[in-house]
Amino acid sequence: MESKDYLKDISDIKTMMSKSSRFLSISGLSGILAGIYALIGAYIGYGIIYADNMVTVDGYRTLLITEESTMYIFLVAITVVVMSILTGIVLSYAKAKKQNESMWDSTSKRLIINFLIPLITGGIFIMLLLEKNVYALVAPLTMIFYGLACVNASKYTLGYIRYLGITMIIIGLISTYFLGYGLFFWALGFGVCHIFYGTIMHFKYDRMK
Repeated sequence: MESKDYLKDISDIKTMMSKSSRFLSISGLSGILAGIYALIGAYIGYGIIYADNMVTVDGYRTLLITEESTMYIFLVAITVVVMSILTGIVLSYAKAKKQNESMWDSTSKRLIINFLIPLITGGIFIMLLLEKNVYALVAPLTMIFYGLACVNASKYTLGYIRYLGITMIIIGLISTYFLGYGLFFWALGFGVCHIFYGTIMHFKYDRMK
């Protein structure tokens, strides 16, 4: 009996240490919804890029992306990001409240800082590329820098965030080789991968209690 109590005490201590060093209130459902938003955004982006910009030159169909189309795509991407962030905040707050935990503490601050450093760096770099009219690398770089942000922040949250980040980096690198298919890889990374890992986290962590 004492042995069982001793093991339970060790388990409780490990749990408390994990909670104090990791932000565990990330909602898997928010990942699923972010993936759905990304797929919807990719579908809209496909319509903007391919349906509205195909022109005939010397008898051949070719793609001509205008500045106006680029602005529409940028607005769609920003909308997807904002909706994903807001959804993540709302659902994570609800999860933290349900588990009687604080959402804003030293651990969550370290998580956000470590996540934002690669993300902001990548955002500035991509904006500079857009200024130089270099569009082909935008989709791969968004996935690579986002993946680096996830890996960098993963030590302060659920381990699956690290796997998500590594997967995003790999997809981003593959997308760099196949530059003409950036939108499809973007949908695979931000859409399918978010849904996949979000589903795993939802059933493993969100429904524990």
